[in-house]
Amino acid sequence: MSKKRRVVVTGMGVVSCFGSDVDQFYKSLLEGKSGVKPITQFPCEEYPTRFAGSVQDFDVGDYMDKKQARRVDPFIRYAMVAGKKAMENADLTGETLEKLDKSRCGVLIGSGMGGMTVFSEGTKTLLNKGFNRITPFFVPFIITNMAGGLLAIDLGFTGPNYSISTACATANYSIVAAAQHIQRGDADLMICGGTEAPINPIGVAGFVVMKALSERNDDMEGASRPWDKTRDGFVIGEGAGVLVLEEYEHAKKRGAPILAEYLGGAVSTDAYHITSPREDGAGVAACIEIAVKDAGIEKEMINYINAHATATSVGDLCEVRGMRSVFGDQTKEMKMNATKSMTGHCLGAAGGVEAIATIKAIQTGKLHPTKNLKDPEEELEGFNVVGDEAEDFNVTAGISNSFGFGGHNSVVIFGPCEAH
Repeated sequence: MSKKRRVVVTGMGVVSCFGSDVDQFYKSLLEGKSGVKPITQFPCEEYPTRFAGSVQDFDVGDYMDKKQARRVDPFIRYAMVAGKKAMENADLTGETLEKLDKSRCGVLIGSGMGGMTVFSEGTKTLLNKGFNRITPFFVPFIITNMAGGLLAIDLGFTGPNYSISTACATANYSIVAAAQHIQRGDADLMICGGTEAPINPIGVAGFVVMKALSERNDDMEGASRPWDKTRDGFVIGEGAGVLVLEEYEHAKKRGAPILAEYLGGAVSTDAYHITSPREDGAGVAACIEIAVKDAGIEKEMINYINAHATATSVGDLCEVRGMRSVFGDQTKEMKMNATKSMTGHCLGAAGGVEAIATIKAIQTGKLHPTKNLKDPEEELEGFNVVGDEAEDFNVTAGISNSFGFGGHNSVVIFGPCEAH
């Protein structure tokens, strides 16, 4: 079998509760800021949850045609801006962009829920005004593949292009699949990640009635508390996290900024329950084992975990059990943190946003804190969790976990890029 081609990360783009600049995003995380604020997008006085990790200071700027931007669903706007910012970050603009063999460039950006705002507004129009008053853009702007479709149209990329939708595991699934296209030789460059815009009346209501969300309205910034005994559900977030993955030689040849190496990844399914993970963490463990095997590295090389850690009663401990069964006593040496303690849970975008946090940790040698962890679960014993303050740490290889409703598991592994 031919040797797998190496995959490196050359660009990153984010749209988040800390704005749309990757460095500012990570600086906010390092400072332990919270992006959780009262919901202002719609009246929610009657909702038991009235706060979210909403996207702040967002403007499409010159990244999209203004008329088009007004029409599309926010999940598409987020992806277009994060995608084009990732391209800028990878030095792929102007003449450099034109020189690319665009038939060997693809886009794989997924969404867990797609165009919920457009869908919701269209349904209202149908019920109140009749079928013929619905916008002709209704179907194009609710389907999950349109974010990547429009980005490819703007860039002229004619390589692989589709969307994956696996709930909260979406972005990691997309990153793994994009990397595989490069490893196999289908493409030299892939823009990949996830985007989500669920903070609208129907999106928030859907999670409210499942009793999935924290109801800590009196302490919004302290509401997302992964692994804490007093956690009462996740905080809904939104945004987009997008990476430019590139074949190593292709990146080197054009003098691209190499930010990190994609070492490996895996996807698997619990086949157990619609919303709950396997309690023993067996699905998590199996997925990590496959990812380590795919990376072709020793387990001991992994010394950092960006955990899925949503602050739900069941999910947090299943992940901990799975990691303990894979790493055993090694967990004492490894560092672990929870990005969602500050951003909330960005659903289909979470893996993309957290991949960026993982890569920034590798680049900067600094790990962001885990906020709101005052009374840790006993099962967390033996794990070296980054506490209330950022820590200096040299990451040799970091894993980022994402798990989704339906039993979907996904793990990606990044490390510093070394010439070999």
